Amino acid sequence: MTNNSQTTSVCDHVLIAIRRIIQSIDLHSKSLVKQFGLTGPQLIILKEISQSSEITASDLSRAISLSQATVTGIIDRLEKKGLISRRQSARDRRRTLIETTSSGDFLLETAPPLMQESFIQQFSEMQSWEQHMILSSLNRLVDMMGAKQILAAPMLTTGPIEPAQSSTHNSFTKSQR
Repeated sequence: MTNNSQTTSVCDHVLIAIRRIIQSIDLHSKSLVKQFGLTGPQLIILKEISQSSEITASDLSRAISLSQATVTGIIDRLEKKGLISRRQSARDRRRTLIETTSSGDFLLETAPPLMQESFIQQFSEMQSWEQHMILSSLNRLVDMMGAKQILAAPMLTTGPIEPAQSSTHNSFTKSQR
């Protein structure tokens, strides 16, 4: 009986750890909205736009692994806030290029780093065997939770994630764009 109660206790600790991760992502996202008026995905897109000299919505969509519809909705919101602007390409008038405004650049200077930036830094400092052990364990959890079919980008944000078989649906709810 001791072995079964130990397993239950370890299982409880795993579930608590998963819940803490989810809450941490949610709290970070809420903090961004409260302090800067931007969601995690909006900040990710704003940063990606600022790092590119010329970028279209479709290029942006590919760069951050989000659907074109999701990116377009976020771009619309960023433009309404005056953080980005759109202009026609001088070389190809069919292409619309997106760039940050001075307000967008200022916001990026004052915004905190994205949660995944801190994670990437700490993760890269770990030894390879430990990185692979974590990856293996997380993949096993994904299998156990029946989440293998869910398509996810390597960014930490809250909200629904696109199912693998229907990647044309929006990745985020309207309140998170």
